[in-house]
Amino acid sequence: MELEHEFERVVAADHRVEPRDWMPDGYRRTLIRQIAQHAHSEIIGMQPEGNWISRAPSLRRKAILLAKVQDEAGHGLYLYAAAETLGADREDLTAKLVEGRQKYSSIFNYPTLTFADVGVIGWLVDGAAIVNQVPLCRTSYGPYARAMIRVCKEESFHQRQGYELLLTMMRGTQAQRDMVQRSVDRWWWPSLMMFGPPDTESTNTEQSMKWRIKRHTNDELRQKFVDMTVPQAEKLGVTLPDPDLRWNAERGHHDFGEIDWAEFWQVVGGDGPCNAQRIAHRRKAHEDGAWVREAAAAYAAKKSGEEQVA
Repeated sequence: MELEHEFERVVAADHRVEPRDWMPDGYRRTLIRQIAQHAHSEIIGMQPEGNWISRAPSLRRKAILLAKVQDEAGHGLYLYAAAETLGADREDLTAKLVEGRQKYSSIFNYPTLTFADVGVIGWLVDGAAIVNQVPLCRTSYGPYARAMIRVCKEESFHQRQGYELLLTMMRGTQAQRDMVQRSVDRWWWPSLMMFGPPDTESTNTEQSMKWRIKRHTNDELRQKFVDMTVPQAEKLGVTLPDPDLRWNAERGHHDFGEIDWAEFWQVVGGDGPCNAQRIAHRRKAHEDGAWVREAAAAYAAKKSGEEQVA
């Protein structure tokens, strides 16, 4: 009881919980689940845009896309390292991912059909990620919060890169402008789904907010994203595909239409457009990389043995 009271005092005072501090088992499990899902999302999220690296329309766009995909890999590594401070095993987390026992963000189960999707992912998907992740820089668990500082800085840059690409395309031909609009039509609603189920159906939000792992509810973050994105869409010259989207002066926020939650749960449940493809690709990459991990482990063991002898 003494340890629990001290933990609650630290969290209530907005201090950080560190790996060697006592923490409730539920707090540890919740963090491992959330951080692992976040890490998996970064790694799986390399696939939709990585698909366009070899087909980028210019050397500049190729270099930008390569750098971005590399950043996402780095984010996954930071987050797996943060999960390991809680006692999780990275190999075990990867096994759970490829076996379908842990989830990742539903957004990455949609296909990238044109190069405009690369820009729209940067603008909408990374924009939603920023809204979701900036509060995590103040999450109660120290290693997670510190990892998120760099992740959010890089995601912010990715969002600006995506918006710049779309601005360039919107100043181009009618075919390019049409391509951007079709891409926005495809990605708008999945981007809103990124914040998770409505608060009335979220089983983890209340406890996560009590522990200050989360700072805002799913619906609060979703509303903030909509309010932020509408003026950006107007500047860009695209129409967001929601006939119910309008400013509500009384609320001081935009009203927006009902999300297709049946589609959300279908994709989360593994039956989205690219679920099987994404996991199969990740599983193959993991299997193909086994010899690298084995060689690295053998080299580390050899160096450790040499140091002990010395």
